[in-house]
Amino acid sequence: MVFTHAPTEVDGAVPSPTERARDLADRLVRPTAADRDRDRRWDPALFADLAAAGVAGPLVPRELGGGGLTATETGELLEALGEDSRDPGLALAVVVHAVLATVPLRAFGTAGQRERYLPRMAAGEWVGAVSLHQTQGAALAPTVTARAGLGGWVLNGEVDLVAGAPVAHHFLVVAVDADGGRTAFVVDRDTAGLRVDDTAGPAAMATCPWGRLVLDHCLVADDAVLGAAGSASTEVEPLLATLDWVFTSAPWVGVMRALTRDAVEGVRERRLFGRPVAHVQSARFALADLATRCELAAGLVRRAAGRFDEGERPSHREAAAARLFVANAARAVTEGAARLAGPAAFSDGHPAGRAHRDALFFAETGGGTEVLRPVIAASLLALG
Repeated sequence: MVFTHAPTEVDGAVPSPTERARDLADRLVRPTAADRDRDRRWDPALFADLAAAGVAGPLVPRELGGGGLTATETGELLEALGEDSRDPGLALAVVVHAVLATVPLRAFGTAGQRERYLPRMAAGEWVGAVSLHQTQGAALAPTVTARAGLGGWVLNGEVDLVAGAPVAHHFLVVAVDADGGRTAFVVDRDTAGLRVDDTAGPAAMATCPWGRLVLDHCLVADDAVLGAAGSASTEVEPLLATLDWVFTSAPWVGVMRALTRDAVEGVRERRLFGRPVAHVQSARFALADLATRCELAAGLVRRAAGRFDEGERPSHREAAAARLFVANAARAVTEGAARLAGPAAFSDGHPAGRAHRDALFFAETGGGTEVLRPVIAASLLALG
């Protein structure tokens, strides 16, 4: 799959999607982030503003109402959103909708599926949701089963950690049949037998809406199948894993850069025992470590995103390595920024404290080290 940018006459005459995302993040997202985090509140008006700026469908082709951006440009947009919003939860919700729920439809959807879903998703009218438990395919035990019948399928099971569930119009679900085959489905919220429980959710990423999807003899038609029946393990799931590893990492590059900049300003202003903290060697070393991790993380994510623009997906090893490094860097940078900020960092609503909490959660998703390290090792050893 190649993501290419189709220039138009207005290119350069109006702010780019990245510039618009920065403006909205700075004016609307960041000022309300602490309150929304405390209240665990999703703001549909805020998402509508971001969608109007092109954030909801950057990889959707322009002829289907999207931004038509390249993967590299999309990564830059998501970095900007993370940097200027300092809101990892909202950024995750955006990535799940704009990338994880959208790109598989673009890649494997029928013409009818693409025309039905993608324009409305790009406009922010319909929100797509995906479980972070299902982005790693066969690495995790199946929780949804599928039984083929006359003209359709019956789905049963439960899926936890569904990002966007309470506000979603439809869900990307992978189910396992009696023979062990894996099939991907796009299931609309109003399908009989589908229920959303929005009471469950992690303590972290509080500005992302979470829920559990319950499928109880849920009957879906054959046209709900995404890609070929029984082929999700070779089609949708490998793509979903690389998208997850690369694009959920992109906002964290921006968040880390913003926190590093905040830490620099804080060190310049603070004094310790009458001495400027900027003159303390340990503080200088800490800042150097934060900045180095930020730039290394940015390089890995941008290189992996660029593979999509070269007509290929990043290798699982490359994508997994980027995610593993960014996850470790996010923990280290948010902890370092919080320490440099002092006790205030762990007061209610401080961006460094919130980001540190969210970074610990981020490090455990995407399969965590239990999936990422074996993927990298297997590739190095040519084991598949």
